[in-house]
Amino acid sequence: QVQLVESGGGLVQAGGSLKLSCAASERTGAMGWFRQAPGKDREFIAAITSTGITTTYADSVKGRFTISRDNAKNTVYLQMSSLKPEDTAVYYCGSAFYGLPTKITGYQYWGQGTQVTVSS
Repeated sequence: QVQLVESGGGLVQAGGSLKLSCAASERTGAMGWFRQAPGKDREFIAAITSTGITTTYADSVKGRFTISRDNAKNTVYLQMSSLKPEDTAVYYCGSAFYGLPTKITGYQYWGQGTQVTVSS
């Protein structure tokens, strides 16, 4: 079973940046980032293939967030820039066996989440 541990969350002012990390216990397939704000469903943010060659993003973060991975470290990153108060949420990473899923059901393992709070 793959273990995922997110880190890097915190409090940041609007317009600022944060870089999240997700360390996996072993080599994984595609990896994705999701977020869940209070009272809302978990939503897709970004995903990256096992090779790191292909990425996909939600429209709400396109141009502001960048997903990347370092397979030598079994780690995936989410660089977040131009943060907005509406980006406030718990951010989760997930690992998938196949494809480049953008839905929760496409992921088999999840981390515990890291809180990101953007103040106005």
